[in-house]
Order: sequence, then structure tokens, then C-alpha cells
Amino acid sequence: MIIAKNLTKRYGKIAALNNISFTIEAGEAVALWGANGAGKTTTLRCLLGVQGFEGELMVNGINVSRDGKAARAAIGYVPQEATFYDMTVLETLQFYARLKKTDSQRVNEVLEQVQLITHHKKRVNMLSGGMKQRLALAVALLADPPVLVLDEPTANLDVKAQRDFIHTVQMLNQSGKTIVFSSHRLDEVIALGSRVLVLSDGELVLECRPHELAGKLGLHRWLRIWVATQHKENTLKVLDEQGFTYMPNGRSVYVQVNLGGKIAPLRSLEMARIPVEDFDLIDGELVVQEENHD
Repeated sequence: MIIAKNLTKRYGKIAALNNISFTIEAGEAVALWGANGAGKTTTLRCLLGVQGFEGELMVNGINVSRDGKAARAAIGYVPQEATFYDMTVLETLQFYARLKKTDSQRVNEVLEQVQLITHHKKRVNMLSGGMKQRLALAVALLADPPVLVLDEPTANLDVKAQRDFIHTVQMLNQSGKTIVFSSHRLDEVIALGSRVLVLSDGELVLECRPHELAGKLGLHRWLRIWVATQHKENTLKVLDEQGFTYMPNGRSVYVQVNLGGKIAPLRSLEMARIPVEDFDLIDGELVVQEENHD
């Protein structure tokens, strides 16, 4: 369990976090949502005990202010973009296992957990972005911490790597891990989160379920686009590269649009020579009807 009471962090007269309080139950997956500068990363740094703060913060019964080292031991941390020495995957995990004083047998276990067992002889600089992020997750899991903290974990990954990483984290959550992650991606929040904490200018302004987020924030206009199955992967890639907020649903994808940019996603797909079978503009709260993934 994580308990924050009146959590505050100031830089001079500027409050990066202003008196926020929340509770995260063991086994939950909670997303921190907000624009850049909202306070997401500062909150995570406070959890990790690497950022001074005012107020009270407890992680698994440990007071972070009094014993940051013990609190960090209960947390596995995955940054947005991890960097490693130029070693093999196996050597990297063995190195961190020694630092964490973890049984060497644990190395093989985490390789299996993150689906890197067949890549253990590869050098880190030869890994794709998705594999590097899975390696960062493996390092975080070495000490088998009860809590995982992830900072924008799929921000730099392609569409397939995003899906693979999210699936792995879903499995870890189902096994009992508490997940706390920051994100600006609606599809990621809906796929991973059981609850969302919305931050704005250091304030906790909203707490809701992932499927309520769009409606609560007034994200009421969506363009639903249908493409043929063989074009789905490239469609998501183009939308991701262009910075659209989207949510896949079978052969269609919901894309968030503003009043002046209703056809912007269609133009992007046209430029990429991806044929659109049909589209529909939706006003109001997004209610997703699941489609078969044929």
C-alpha cells in the first residue's frame, strides 16, 4: 500500500506538488495523468525517496522521509529511457544482481518474465528500443519488489513494442504487483490502469476510472476510423508518430480530435497511403463497443 498525505514539493515560490493526498492499495495499477510540468515525475521521484518533500509518504508501511533506502528497496523503477553499459543482456542482469545482492537464479527467472531468455547473449547496444525497455523492467524485477514505478514507460517505443510491454506489465499486475505509472496515452491508461490520478500544476484535480477519463476531462470529440486488418499496424504507427491520442478497437480506431482539426488524422493516413474504409465523428463521452479482432 502507498499512502500520501499533504505531499508538497516547492522550488522556491513554485509548487511542483501542492498538498496532494492519495492512497494506492496493494495490487492496484494506478496511472498518473497530466501535461508536462503537471507533477507526475516529481510524484514518482518522491515515491523513490530521491526527492525531498513536505508531508507524509508511506510505501509498504515504510516512511519514505525517515528511511528512503528501505522504501526504495520495496520499489522496482523503470525510467522512460534506460541506459546500460555495453554488455550482453545476461551480463547486465548479473551485474545488477550483484549490486542488489540478489540470488543468481533470479536472473533466469526475470529473463523468462520479460521474454528475453532467447536474447540473453545479445549485446545491449544491439537491442531494439522495446527490448531495452524490457531489460530495464527485468532489472527492476531482480529483487522481486512488491511495487513497480514506471515513468512514461512506452513513450519511445513503436506500436508493437508498446503492446508487448503493456502485456508484460499486465501479467505482473495480475500476479500481485502494485503498479504506479505516469502516462499521457489514453490507450495505455485504459489497458493498464484500474484508477487514474489527474495532476495539473502540482494539484490533484481528479480521481476516476480509466474509461471515465475522456468524459471527465471534456475530451468529447473523437474520430472513429475503419481500416482493413492488414493496414491496422501501420495506421497505429502513423497516428503515434503524429502525436494523436487514440484507442484501438478491433478494425477501427478512435482518434481524439479538436474542433479545428477534425480531418487531421485522415490527412496523415492519406499522406502515408493508408486507405480508410469509413469514418465517423463522435461527440460526447466515448463509449467503446468492442469489435471482433478479425
